[in-house]
Amino acid sequence: MREAGADLLAPRSAFAGLAVAVGSGAGVIATDRDGLGLATVLARKGRVPALAERVRARFGIDLPQGPQSAEGGAHAFAGTGPGAWLTTSEDGDGLAAMLREALGDLAAVSDQSGGLAVLRLSGARVRDALAKGVAIDLHPREFTPGDVAVTSAAHIGLTLWRLADNADGAVFEIAVARSLAGSFWHWLSGSAAEFGLIVR
Repeated sequence: MREAGADLLAPRSAFAGLAVAVGSGAGVIATDRDGLGLATVLARKGRVPALAERVRARFGIDLPQGPQSAEGGAHAFAGTGPGAWLTTSEDGDGLAAMLREALGDLAAVSDQSGGLAVLRLSGARVRDALAKGVAIDLHPREFTPGDVAVTSAAHIGLTLWRLADNADGAVFEIAVARSLAGSFWHWLSGSAAEFGLIVR
């Protein structure tokens, strides 16, 4: 027999109940990346070269030295500052523990899986929607696949990176603090409404 209130303790996406289509058309396509493993990696003083060697050996990834992302298999590292990376894993939970085991003598690792929410945005008008609040140049010549920016939209801090284009056009992923997911979605839905926003 199920205990009363058990559903209240079930894990929920930060965008649960928020991510609904607006407008008409499909100029912007949003996909909730709930379940994506997330962790920050901060290199210990003077250990960036050794960390880069370890990441290459362990993950087959050349650790970005700047605002770039690199991926290998299920993992990706996005440069977010000097000696700092946001790491993602398609394998979900357990990323931080695995990174601590693999890199812990060279870097501080902090689990962000429950602290950040990630959306994948694509579509023919995604740049137009983002341009209403993101204060960086997202033109395809300036912000190319693999580029990363730590910026803001509507006073909401975010990390944004560009993936390879797909059949829907340009593809971006955006990480925001879980506690600000509602505010971010409110801004995004308003910005994308004229182009049509759909949720996949």
